[in-house]
Amino acid sequence: MIEIVGLDKSFGDTQVLKNVNVEFIKGKTNLIIGKSGSGKSVLTKCIVGIHKPDAGKVMYDNKDFHSLDQIGKREIRKSIGMLFQGSALFDSKTVIENVMFPLEMFTNMTKVEMRDRAQFCLDRVNIEGKNALFPAELSGGMQKRVAIARAIAAEPEYLFCDEPNSGLDPQTSILIDNLIKEITEEFQITTIVITHDMNSVLEIGDNIYFLHEGQNCWHGDKDSILRSDNEILNNFVYASDFFKKIRKTLQ
Repeated sequence: MIEIVGLDKSFGDTQVLKNVNVEFIKGKTNLIIGKSGSGKSVLTKCIVGIHKPDAGKVMYDNKDFHSLDQIGKREIRKSIGMLFQGSALFDSKTVIENVMFPLEMFTNMTKVEMRDRAQFCLDRVNIEGKNALFPAELSGGMQKRVAIARAIAAEPEYLFCDEPNSGLDPQTSILIDNLIKEITEEFQITTIVITHDMNSVLEIGDNIYFLHEGQNCWHGDKDSILRSDNEILNNFVYASDFFKKIRKTLQ
């Protein structure tokens, strides 16, 4: 579990986060949603330690991350898996080498053990017969699955996914959403997904926080979000004509 308590963050005279209080639950897909500039990325960077908050706490299973020394922070970072928006695979490494990379960085495994673990992760995301290929030889959806395999290779306790469906077609997006949810539940990971894709929200939103102008403006799940009476949230949810039509069916 990750708990954020009273988090503030400013850059110069601009306050980006204002007394943010959220709780991300183990074994659930926890979503941070909101329009561009709402503070999603800054909050994430505070959670993983790229930014230091001006006030408040980031608690990893009751450990205050920003009060730890460098050794303590490194131990937590070793427990974090990252799925980046553009997959961020290494162009010069093969599929199997990409998945082995975090094991080379953070474990004392032998080459054989690393390869076996990487193969297990690739099998889990349904990538077969692609080990010797380079990222440029894969489709966007396949690149994303390889990136998920790399993110879980070191058996993380916490998984951060930044816009995991960016650039993918709707069908592939659903497959990636479901894969993230399955892995979260199977390995009991605390998964945080940063997204503005309402399709993802309605597919896998177990625990959703809506940020607006740096504040937590709404909290709920995929079953309650369409029936909320929060007008700020509704302006975000029903921004498209498609979701406006959905809203009429609910009234």
